[in-house]
Amino acid sequence: MMKKKSISASKASLVLFLCQMISALDVPLDSKLLEELLQPPTITQQSPKDYIVDPRENIVIQCEAKGKPPPSFSWTRNGTHFDIDKDAQVTMKPNSGTLVINIMNGGKAEAYEGVYQCTARNERGAAISNNIVIRPSRSPLWTKEKLEPNQVREGDSLVLHCRPPVGLPPPIIFWMDNAFQRLPQSERVSQGLNGDLYFSNVQPEDTREDYICYARFNHTQTIQQKQPISVKVFSTKPVTERQPVLLTPTGSTSTKVELRGNVLLLECIAAGLPTPVIRWIKEGGELPANRTFFENFKKTLKIIDVSEADSGNYKCIARNILGSAHHVISVTVKAAPYWITAPRNLVLSPGEDGTLICRANGNPKPNISWLANGVPIAIAPEDPSRKVDGDTIIFSHVQERSSAVYQCNASNEYGYLLANAFVNVLAEPPRILTPANKLYQVIADSPALLDCAYFGSPKPEIEWFKGVKGSILRGSEYVFHDNGTLEIPVAQKDSTGTYTCVARNELGKIQNEVQLEVKDPTMIIKQPEYKVIQRYGQVSFECIIKHDSTLLPTVIWLKDNDELPDDERFLVGKDNLTIMNVTDKDDGTYTCIVNTTLDSVSASAVLTVVAAPPTPAIIYARPNPPFDLELTGQLERSVELSWIPGDENNSPITNFVIEYEDGLHESGVWHYQTEVPGTQTTVQLKLSPYVNYSFRVIAVNEIGRSQPSEPSEQYLTKSANPDENPSNVQGIGSEPDNLVITWESLKGFQSNGPGLQYKVSWRQKDVDDEWTSVIVANVSKYIVSGTPTFVPYEIKVQALNDLGYAPEPSEVIGHSGEDLPMVAPGNVQVHVINSTLAKVHWDPVPLKTVRGHLQGYKVYYWKVQSLSRRSRRHVEKKILTFRGNKTFGMLPGLEPYSSYKLNVRVVNGKGEGPASPDKVFKTPEGVPSSPSFLKITNPTLDSLTLEWGSPTHPNGVLTSYILKFQPINNTHELGPLVEIRIPANESSLILKNLNYSTRYKFYFNAQTSVGSGSQITEEAVTIMDEAMASRQVDIATQGWFIGLMCAVALLILILLIVCFIRRNKGGKYPVKEKEDAHADPEIQPMKEDDGTFGEYSDAEDHKPLKKGSRTPSDRTVKKEDSDDSLVDYGEGVNGQFNEDGSFIGQYSGKKEKEPAEGNESSEAPSPVNAMNSFV
Repeated sequence: MMKKKSISASKASLVLFLCQMISALDVPLDSKLLEELLQPPTITQQSPKDYIVDPRENIVIQCEAKGKPPPSFSWTRNGTHFDIDKDAQVTMKPNSGTLVINIMNGGKAEAYEGVYQCTARNERGAAISNNIVIRPSRSPLWTKEKLEPNQVREGDSLVLHCRPPVGLPPPIIFWMDNAFQRLPQSERVSQGLNGDLYFSNVQPEDTREDYICYARFNHTQTIQQKQPISVKVFSTKPVTERQPVLLTPTGSTSTKVELRGNVLLLECIAAGLPTPVIRWIKEGGELPANRTFFENFKKTLKIIDVSEADSGNYKCIARNILGSAHHVISVTVKAAPYWITAPRNLVLSPGEDGTLICRANGNPKPNISWLANGVPIAIAPEDPSRKVDGDTIIFSHVQERSSAVYQCNASNEYGYLLANAFVNVLAEPPRILTPANKLYQVIADSPALLDCAYFGSPKPEIEWFKGVKGSILRGSEYVFHDNGTLEIPVAQKDSTGTYTCVARNELGKIQNEVQLEVKDPTMIIKQPEYKVIQRYGQVSFECIIKHDSTLLPTVIWLKDNDELPDDERFLVGKDNLTIMNVTDKDDGTYTCIVNTTLDSVSASAVLTVVAAPPTPAIIYARPNPPFDLELTGQLERSVELSWIPGDENNSPITNFVIEYEDGLHESGVWHYQTEVPGTQTTVQLKLSPYVNYSFRVIAVNEIGRSQPSEPSEQYLTKSANPDENPSNVQGIGSEPDNLVITWESLKGFQSNGPGLQYKVSWRQKDVDDEWTSVIVANVSKYIVSGTPTFVPYEIKVQALNDLGYAPEPSEVIGHSGEDLPMVAPGNVQVHVINSTLAKVHWDPVPLKTVRGHLQGYKVYYWKVQSLSRRSRRHVEKKILTFRGNKTFGMLPGLEPYSSYKLNVRVVNGKGEGPASPDKVFKTPEGVPSSPSFLKITNPTLDSLTLEWGSPTHPNGVLTSYILKFQPINNTHELGPLVEIRIPANESSLILKNLNYSTRYKFYFNAQTSVGSGSQITEEAVTIMDEAMASRQVDIATQGWFIGLMCAVALLILILLIVCFIRRNKGGKYPVKEKEDAHADPEIQPMKEDDGTFGEYSDAEDHKPLKKGSRTPSDRTVKKEDSDDSLVDYGEGVNGQFNEDGSFIGQYSGKKEKEPAEGNESSEAPSPVNAMNSFV
């Protein structure tokens, strides 16, 4: 890594920490090694800081620790040594620091209250536990008290006090009756956080004599009971309703302090009749989503896992129909200390440097103090290698005597944190942890990894030799890993042998031998071939293999990547698969898989089953694979490949596809290289450095692709500097104080050589500063910490390997992390364009305060209240986002005649900035919506009653209603239009002087000062004259009518008799021909124009009601094709005008069938028409 010429003092701690990470020893997790190495004590288990114990049981104070040698234990009590041997009731568990205080055998728990601390010590240092405060739980009895009966007036509020005894820990409170049944609770009756039972208003059913408060003490498993409380409710009529008054908390404001991470509980309980409803808001902000819960019928606000951001003013509002009351609780969130960076154990070699860092936060800021082996560091034995710098201890050139356990204590008024971290200075000769003579087996041309796990202090140097007396291994054909592993990227047969690993440091030297065997690869030398077979024939696939003689292969056949069907027709031989009596379902891909303990190869072929052709035909098939691949003209960056084509199978080869395999980086994976026309059998191929190439060729014709050819011989190109640098280099901060540099790593063959790494360089743009560079392993990300917020950086990433650097990379511009914007937009102005549209303007914020990429501005706006109704409602905020540096925007969809608020916030990639002060604006009046309903009732001869509802959305102050109406005649023609203006405060109107038995159509709408709103329409009918109706029915009882009907009947009978006699005599009927041509008029139905009689045909009786003829449920008449015939009044309307009962009695009650439609006249019917109706 390139060094800068100078390092500022502010970066010294960072550089030192990096040095620590580089130089500190990693101890392998080898159980045998860990048992042998010396190690300072580490506390592994301890009792909680605040330990409440059951006074009836033995007290067990835990303290477990590990170390080498095993630590001894001692205790302090209330700051002084606790001599366990002098107290017969106290014992310490063997090989442990856990204390057992025998209470069940005569001891008293109260005698052992106090603050305990455990110390675990060995020759390497001393670790200490937290201060463990022991307190026995307490469940005292209720004090005796005389409880007077509570006599309460119905509707008044009531509080039943519980006042439980003070216990440790505090008891759980609940209310029950004499039958041990919990008292039901509701919005009206509920238990407060202090245990009292609150009645917002009492009801007669609250009268009872067994209100009992219970306190349950969980530690001692006991329940204490308060004396029963009697409540008697007496009634007074009427019961007076009252607006809300808060029972708890009292006053208008209060304060509450809660600790970070705890649960915040806020409570408001109100009296009032009707029972008030509680609502919670946070002034100047929103209640935190996903962490806010409402309990006890919304009387308790619960916020879990509170943080400093939850500080603020919380308002509870109690409301009923008579008014509201509110209380503001000012919440302050403090914080006990919590870790930012806890100190971690440090293992060093003599002469090395290191640091212990202890960083904590809290509110107020915690004080950091250090101890060494349990003693304040100021009075601890002096160590020249140690220097304390606030929250950091710096170690320089440590020696074995520097080993110790250090304690960091972070404390403020709300608590403390204590952490142990040891510094273990080890001087150990090398040890090799890999078993001796371990055997490694690999396949030729694949990588071999030989392990040499080691440990020593100082860190040993590792060397490898081949053979017992061979020379040290060096060169690009070997890769030496930091953990001691030797990698042979391409193992050959001559790599077989004994390899010796030697580890040495200044304290000694050790070696270990391992064995490597390189096996021949398994190959399928005769692969299964594509087959087309006739149905019911026999087919065989070959799979002949060649393998290392020391490896035992197994051969598996698959059909379509699944097991072969369980069918005796499938015969698996040593080198083949035979299918007898082939059927259509045998169609598919068959795969031969050969497995050994070291490798696996496979080959596939497709079987196509066809029907037997009637005559022999030319078979067109895929070409056979090319063969005899040969490499010539090998150069560093190119080679010539030639081959011999296989059989075309009656379809000319169109082209050859050349693929390559990189046996060094991606063995077994074939990549596309190039393709050439089908007439060409040689090609010059471009190569990359440090790739172990194999090539194969695939022939293609119109039928498809051939099987790949056998691979060519391998060709390993020489290593070289990288030709290219990583692509897609970016610099984007994830936090306000960092810069995350990312890039797309080079592929394996792009590395051009072993040891691929990246040189990452950066410097702040437009600042006279030198490049800072770091070399990282083959990764794709590097994080630069401690950067200013959102400043541009010049960035470049350069590839390098063991042979050198790639060309100088190009620079890209990135930015460190964004932070939330600092200021809100100013000078927010609103211009109301019309009743539903407004335009908002604001001044842009200075770009330097955006602290990120400016994405735009967000306008939050919401309706406060309707100016016509003066009633507030639930606030539903709307958000409009304006991209870029726009300074105005339109607010559509506003409601007319309403009061709105809005604010504007700037947005960057991190989020939203602070909101501008709320701007209030009002929309002007608009036209109203249609009246909510129009109902027409109480029809009489000459009047109708209209009732209506005011518009759902008045959109202003209503000035009047406009009523228009006109009559409708039998042909649905409209008469003259009459208009009436009605005052806005009216909701009904009686229209008089109307025509009887007439249908009217009404148009009704509301008006504001702006204009008229949309109208609503209805239709209704006045009833007919009762006297005329009576005369119409009474005709049937008149003598002249009865005589006329009898004469008609007699005349018809005589004509029938005459016709019958004449026909029986065989004579010609004089008008026979006329009768044949024209039916006798005597037997025709009565015509409406001449009033003659005949057979009555009620053709209309069976007609369905017209589509529009329906009767609304509100007894209004709607116009849809109905008219004023007797059919409409008798059956079609069926009792619409039955307030006095007369209409139903005269027309509906006496009829047997519907009358035929008349002339649809609204006039009274003529006697002839009345006869028709009667018949």
